[in-house]
Amino acid sequence: MHELSIANNILDIIRQHVPVDQFSLVKSIRLKIGDQAGVVVDSLEFSFSALTAESPLRGARLEVERIPFVVSCRQCGESAPSESGIVACPRCGSVETTIVSGTELRVTEIELLEPEPEGA
Repeated sequence: MHELSIANNILDIIRQHVPVDQFSLVKSIRLKIGDQAGVVVDSLEFSFSALTAESPLRGARLEVERIPFVVSCRQCGESAPSESGIVACPRCGSVETTIVSGTELRVTEIELLEPEPEGA
């Protein structure tokens, strides 16, 4: 299950960008995951929850934006989504294509809650 490894990498990214004393303020982590990135989102969410269950990050949630797999044809200039991950152009059938999107796996934002005012 490589989703556990990905969840660990997300935790590393949080550690790089959020001071330890603010971990409990992490509300959400926004991700862009391509349809052909090979990630099972439910497994990733489960792995992340398991890793953070007994930590200050236990309230943090993953928010996933799915990115469609899209190819651009160098032959006819057409750009089109491909649900099955086939790189042939759906218009002319050429395999002279470039992948435009759909393979990414990226943390785009870490959202924090507002800290409680001192003495509140």
